[in-house]
Amino acid sequence: MAAKARTRKINKKKLGSYPFLSVVFSISMALFVLGLFALLLLHANNFQRLIQENLEVQVYLERDLSEANRIKISKTLAGKGYTASKENKAQVRYISKEQAAKEFLDNPEEEIALLGDNPLRDSYVLRLKPGYYQPDSLELVQADIQRLSGVHEVTYVKSLAESLNENLAKISLVLLGFAALLLIVVVVLINNTIKLALFSQRFLIRSMQLVGATGRFIRKPFLTRAFFHGMLAGIVASALLYALLHWAYDRVEDLQLLADWQNTLLVFGILVIAGGLVGWFSTWRAMNKYLQLSLDELY
Repeated sequence: MAAKARTRKINKKKLGSYPFLSVVFSISMALFVLGLFALLLLHANNFQRLIQENLEVQVYLERDLSEANRIKISKTLAGKGYTASKENKAQVRYISKEQAAKEFLDNPEEEIALLGDNPLRDSYVLRLKPGYYQPDSLELVQADIQRLSGVHEVTYVKSLAESLNENLAKISLVLLGFAALLLIVVVVLINNTIKLALFSQRFLIRSMQLVGATGRFIRKPFLTRAFFHGMLAGIVASALLYALLHWAYDRVEDLQLLADWQNTLLVFGILVIAGGLVGWFSTWRAMNKYLQLSLDELY
């Protein structure tokens, strides 16, 4: 009882306190860098998706195909499992040979008059779901459509698809490796920041031990403060990233095409929780170290 009474006499404002502003600032900057890289990965993934969505498959029809057969092919393509949809509408677009002539020929009427007939074909252009952009899947899609009655030829830019998938795979691998390295650096940085902050409290910790306080009693205020300071740092980092995103979207209008606020808010939430957990864990490790040091080692 006497030991507990002496423990209560220690100024509780000092117990668990340290220069938290510098700690919050350091953790905020570390989380900001980590969050910035996470947003870069998110936007890179959205950019990859955007490029893939613009990869189109051309389906050229037989000449003199009846209107009924053409509509039948359209419905068949729209009902395929690999055909993408937007707002519950299949991404299948019809291009007549007259429209194609206007798009591809400089003077369609004069050139067709010289040729005597329009050499182009009616066609459908369809976009695929994200899971069908791999070379093997594209070949299966091509073969499946080619079997339809009334279809003359199915084409896509094969070299572009292969190059796109290969380059995106390399970029993703490099980014993920760098992200893992950055995560380790950030955790070590936060751990060292908190360890240095608690260094000034080592004699207070020893004083608490001398008056009979248990390790759990000593750790509690430090761990509680560290958790909330880490969460505060996560909030600060998220606010800075939010401001940076708005600034970037205002400056580069096309960048808004890559915006994904649902996952962006998820990144912000992860930063807040990660800040609290890393702060708590780093403090717990540092406290265990200082609780086990001898008096000579404290100096």
